[in-house]
This record gives sequence, structure tokens and C-alpha cells, in this order.
Amino acid sequence: MISINPYLNFMGNTEDAMKFYKSVFGVEFTAFSRFNESPGYEKMALKEQTMIMHASLPMGPHNTIMATDALESMGMEITMGNNFYINIATESIEETDRFFNGLAEGGKIEMPLNQTFWGAYCGMCRDKFGIQWMVTFDMNFKG
Repeated sequence: MISINPYLNFMGNTEDAMKFYKSVFGVEFTAFSRFNESPGYEKMALKEQTMIMHASLPMGPHNTIMATDALESMGMEITMGNNFYINIATESIEETDRFFNGLAEGGKIEMPLNQTFWGAYCGMCRDKFGIQWMVTFDMNFKG
């Protein structure tokens, strides 16, 4: 395992929140992309196209605060308690499968493990205790 990081979900104000955290911690974004930078964005509602798909702020050498805007068009609702995931960055596809399958057992798979357009193998689930997990292997990782 490489690291475990919080992945925050916001309802349309990710940009404001992440810029606030950037100013507080005095760090620069390592990633900041909008939904209109992803394949198929033209099928999205116009107001959602400019929302934040992914933002990352480094917090020391091994940790990152990450965030996204939850999209109502995808049926996402945010309430306190479900507005974050714990993201596990893994070192291999096998490790990803093992952690994801273990965490999903008795819980609910929200996004099955798959290879994404951004070069990751990842999935999202809620464990049997209600904790939300995102398990990710960077396909470009050179351990």
C-alpha cells in the first residue's frame, strides 16, 4: 500500500473549498480538472460541465487531500457523513483486487473495479459498516 487519503465530495463548491484549503496550507494543486475535460462531457448538463471532476492538494510527502463535485444528474446526494471516501493507493492490480473485494464483502459496490480513462484501475464501495472506500492503482506506477 502506498498511502491512504481523504477524498471529499461537495455539491458544487469544490473549487471554493479546495482554493480555501490551498490558501490555508500554502501548497499548490497537483491536479485540478473539470468534467468538461473528460470523454463524453458534452452529454452532461451545461452547469455540470465546468464543475470540478478532480482536485488534489499534497499534504506532505505521502498524503493528499482530494475532492470532486458530486453530480445531481448521477443521483448523488451529499449529507454530512457521506461526503468523503477513504482512498487507498495500492501498489498492484492484485493488491487492489484483494483490498476492494475484502472491503466490499457484506457491503455495497458503488463502482465496480475497472480501468479508467485517466489511467487508473479503481473501484468504489461502501463496507458493511457504512464507510466509503475508493481503492486505486495508478497504471503508470513504477514502484
